[in-house]
Amino acid sequence: MADQKAVAARLAPLGFAQAPTQAHLNLPPAALVSHALRRGEGTLTDTGALMADTGQFTGRSPKDRFVVRDENTADSVWWGDINLAFDPAKFAQLHQKMVAYLAGKEVFVRDAYAGANPDYQLKLRVVNELAWHNLFCYNMFLRPETGADTSWTPDFSIICAPGFEADPAVDGTRQKNFAIIDFTRKLILIGGTGYAGEMKKGIFGVLNYLLPHERATLPMHCSANVGASGDTAIFFGLSGTGKTTLSTDPNRGLIGDDEHGWTPDAGIFNFEGGCYAKVIDLSRAKEPEIWDAIRFGAIVENTRFVPGTHTVDFANKSITENTRTAYPISFIANAIEPSVAGAPTHIFFLTADAFGVLPPISKLDKCHAMYHFMSGYTAKVAGTEMGITEPQTTFSACFGQVFLPLHPTRYAEMLGQKMDENPEINVWLINTGWTGGSYGTGHRMKLGHTRAMITAALSGVLTEVHFKQHPIFGVAVPGAVPGVPTEILDPRNTWANKAAYDQTAAELAEKFVKNFEKYADFASADILAGAPKMAVEA
Repeated sequence: MADQKAVAARLAPLGFAQAPTQAHLNLPPAALVSHALRRGEGTLTDTGALMADTGQFTGRSPKDRFVVRDENTADSVWWGDINLAFDPAKFAQLHQKMVAYLAGKEVFVRDAYAGANPDYQLKLRVVNELAWHNLFCYNMFLRPETGADTSWTPDFSIICAPGFEADPAVDGTRQKNFAIIDFTRKLILIGGTGYAGEMKKGIFGVLNYLLPHERATLPMHCSANVGASGDTAIFFGLSGTGKTTLSTDPNRGLIGDDEHGWTPDAGIFNFEGGCYAKVIDLSRAKEPEIWDAIRFGAIVENTRFVPGTHTVDFANKSITENTRTAYPISFIANAIEPSVAGAPTHIFFLTADAFGVLPPISKLDKCHAMYHFMSGYTAKVAGTEMGITEPQTTFSACFGQVFLPLHPTRYAEMLGQKMDENPEINVWLINTGWTGGSYGTGHRMKLGHTRAMITAALSGVLTEVHFKQHPIFGVAVPGAVPGVPTEILDPRNTWANKAAYDQTAAELAEKFVKNFEKYADFASADILAGAPKMAVEA
């Protein structure tokens, strides 16, 4: 049991008049695993990882994510469907009810960091009802050095109690589960849900507000790696675009797989101390780094065993397709620690264009980079969800719209400023989707070809080739890429019916423009200049 004076000193500022009698402070992974097993929170797999379920909620609940609206946030937060306003008095009431609920419980307290660059990091304090949630925080946040004094005043705290359910009629929530950020109290309340990712993304949302607002630093929902010569690359992309696969390169060091900041003067840094990877249909052949990281200390969520064994059946979707693993970044052999690097020289926007319209690789100038960054486009295909019978567009501003407390134009303008300040930066749009026609007619881009294009961009050989402008989207398309058939570089050439390509391209361009209408009044002339042309002269 932890020193109760130390625990009380940490919990008193969080509203605990008296620390719970069963309070554990900064336990190591082995102890947390032991407590989780004792409490029936999980089971060990045959690799030593802890398998745990998140309960009713197997993913984030965006409609139950709130931000307290007060004098500090009223004029700065991008209010609407993404950032739902919450009353300060209701937050205070809910806070007290949660503290009272936890007073008689066994709790797990952790001190941690967010941000690998010490000049830009947040000191965190987390109070968990569940032992495995505290292990998740150990894995996902940055860990203080052994013996370090962590009796600090935190910059932000989290109280997470899945067993505590709100009363919507009294507490002001939509339903019994909630995740609420209060930027004035510097506190996140999470209740009624066992999905651990709410804690990780809660702090990401905090950094997406504080870093641009107070530190002139661009937060990014991206993966990042670095070459032997120190050249940094970052990869943006929504689910299904290949972000994890394409940023995982045995010849390059992994900086991080999901969340980074780009400072005014010191390059980029990982927000996290671990990885939270999807594992549906995981295999050692496809993703050996992730496979080998699922060992003692790691967590697997909502997975199931092969019957009669303790071997994880990664193909099992009976609970959810959003099965995941969480492990420290040190479990990846080529991870860079501390997770910092210089400013990127290459930025990749990944899209799985199921319409088969966008080039497999194209280079973006500043205007097109800001426009496509704000658009955050990919497409879902038939068979992925009920009711989808043809490709459907998906737009998520800055490739992470649900995590943006500020208006998307703020982040896009910061990206444009970074490009002005770093003229050596190359921004690429990579289509990992369809070629030779739309989904159902064409076929998926070969992974080997996509890897060859990214390698060519990183190596600098594309500086020697001729580019031509796409007539509708205005992006620059290379005439040749080593290891890639020339005929696939111009998507129109891959279609048997050229008129059908022209019509489909115009339709996709219209979808881009339609999506952007909600931002147009706030966007600068530079951003608007990156829009596609709605019609092309014959």
